[in-house]
Amino acid sequence: MAKDLSHIIHVDMDAFFASVEILDRPELRGKPVIVGGGAERGVVCSASYEARGRGVRSAMPVAHARRVCPEAVLLPVRRGRYEEVSRLVHAVFYRYTPRVEPVSIDEAFCDVSGCFRLFGHPKDIAQAMRREIFSETGCAASAGVGPSKLAAKMASEAAKPGGVVYVGPEEVEDFLAPLPVSRLWGVGKATQERLAALGVRTVAQLRDYPLEALAAKFGKQGALLYEFSRGIDTRPVVTEHETKSIGNEETFSRDILDIGEAKNRLLRLSDKVARRLRRNGLKARCVCLKVKYADFVQITRNVTLEEATWDGAVVYSACLGLLEKTEVGARPARLLGVSGAQLEDGSLGRQGRFFEDTREAARREQVNRAMDSIRDRFGEKSILPAALTQDKEG
Repeated sequence: MAKDLSHIIHVDMDAFFASVEILDRPELRGKPVIVGGGAERGVVCSASYEARGRGVRSAMPVAHARRVCPEAVLLPVRRGRYEEVSRLVHAVFYRYTPRVEPVSIDEAFCDVSGCFRLFGHPKDIAQAMRREIFSETGCAASAGVGPSKLAAKMASEAAKPGGVVYVGPEEVEDFLAPLPVSRLWGVGKATQERLAALGVRTVAQLRDYPLEALAAKFGKQGALLYEFSRGIDTRPVVTEHETKSIGNEETFSRDILDIGEAKNRLLRLSDKVARRLRRNGLKARCVCLKVKYADFVQITRNVTLEEATWDGAVVYSACLGLLEKTEVGARPARLLGVSGAQLEDGSLGRQGRFFEDTREAARREQVNRAMDSIRDRFGEKSILPAALTQDKEG
């Protein structure tokens, strides 16, 4: 196998959230399962293949999914549990190559270009990854192998569910040709409609357009469309991404007008954000509050802290100050969100200011660590801030 060619594997877990739920509740195996938000306004985050066979799709409103598949079992999102399984999955990748680019909680690109002597053909490596993932997590994965990220990604889509598809360098153009243009990176609904107006619905039809014509109609995106339609993708596997922010948001089953209820929701969200910051070893210097009102008008407010934090109490206090700069309480709110930005490495330790009494900060640190330990062992709801124990929708 030529050493100068790239060989990239894209591994994508199959119906990941739903698969984890079925793993933990074997009695659901073979049944349509939906993981998502509230039944009225939430969206589908994941659906088992039984649910997909009945027309349920990711990002579909849950209310619509329930109409399409009324017999489906609807379960809430348990992000902490999915992250736990995700860590096991990603650990498998690093056994074969250090060149891993995590894309999300359930997928990653792995550059195995220099791994042939150790592990064999790239397709064999992909098969081995899949076997180990299933053996260690009980969840299935699909994998695509190709000379570029574009080819590998589209090959993994073709491999679903639970397979491996290898696309050699000389096969890329023929592999892409019959696919709909919507499968290409960067082709969203608007671009798809503009291409359809030109009579372009497949990659093969897109390939017939010269670069100058595409550039004239789509600007810089035209050059990407030209290259992708020919299977040209020179983007490398990037092993480290700088996390810009960590946040959580909630769309309510009914609009919130009561300021006390809004504060309670912010306490819940602040606690979740702080927990994720600590889990990722990060502290946030900026706290951002997001509000979407009942009329879908959306605003954000943010504040820069004197010191970066991963303490939920500090995040919540900042949110309360930001809340005063909104119309929440006087105007119905449909959604609230909290995020931490300007992230710093939390392992660097805390440098107290002159004359500052750090005993309270140390106490809070011990409390946070103890809560994290309990939640890691017994689940996210095993211990909560006192105010949240009164939340009936908990």
